Amino acid sequence: MHTGRFAPSPTGPLHFGSLAAALASWLEARAAGGRWLVRIEDLDPPREQPGAADEILRTLERLGLYWDGEVVFQSRRKALYQESLSDLREFTYGCGCSRREIADSSLGLAADGAQIYPGTCRDGLPPSRQPRSLRVKVAGSIDFVDRVQGAQSQNLETEVGDFVLRRADGQFAYQLAVVVDDAAQGVSDVVRGADLLGSTARQIFLQRLLGLPTPRYLHIPAAVNTAGEKLSKQTGALPVSESDFPRALRFLGQTPTTDLQEALRNWNALLIPARRAMAAPR
Repeated sequence: MHTGRFAPSPTGPLHFGSLAAALASWLEARAAGGRWLVRIEDLDPPREQPGAADEILRTLERLGLYWDGEVVFQSRRKALYQESLSDLREFTYGCGCSRREIADSSLGLAADGAQIYPGTCRDGLPPSRQPRSLRVKVAGSIDFVDRVQGAQSQNLETEVGDFVLRRADGQFAYQLAVVVDDAAQGVSDVVRGADLLGSTARQIFLQRLLGLPTPRYLHIPAAVNTAGEKLSKQTGALPVSESDFPRALRFLGQTPTTDLQEALRNWNALLIPARRAMAAPR
């Protein structure tokens, strides 16, 4: 069965970009007669805003984007992530590098803006150093086809480097949690913004190490402001209003309407623009 999901972080109210992702995911799942799940990705407490998760859920309900089953909170699933880390122990190692040290020795920036790790601790910690984070050893390239963005290829060794699975603050990393949760929830189709396209190869790599299925991926354009910045709380994105609904459909290449059922009848994922980023329509 087609199972889609929407997985926002509770850092603030939904904005236009997150609405477009939620709407595309909901329409794609419902058009296929499938399930649509909601997961709150609350693994980064310093960035979370009190009450944001409830506000996100109420906004989805107000727009008619109802979900199936219970809402999953990542903060309540840490035992699952630890179990997966144990399964990966032959591929992981402790890293004693600070962010500054990584920046000073980095091989450059990955597609998502992260520093490419040079492998400093891969063969063992330097003398007198203690492990801070836990990294996974990468190898080779990952190729996949995105349903909107087309054929993708990423050499993990040269374009990413060994990446973190458990952070220095003890929190589990997004890349691990999302892979574990998608498999546990039976997600068959991931629909999300293209700002996460650069993470997909890492997630497929972990899926293969853990023997988990790989979903189909569909990355819509990331919504940006007039300065080309991704819409977010940090860039002053406004909370979603009902008037954003037809604008989001237009952004997705669909016929604008205020009627959700009409949008569902007319939904065609092939019309989504194959662009990494686009300005939100006025």
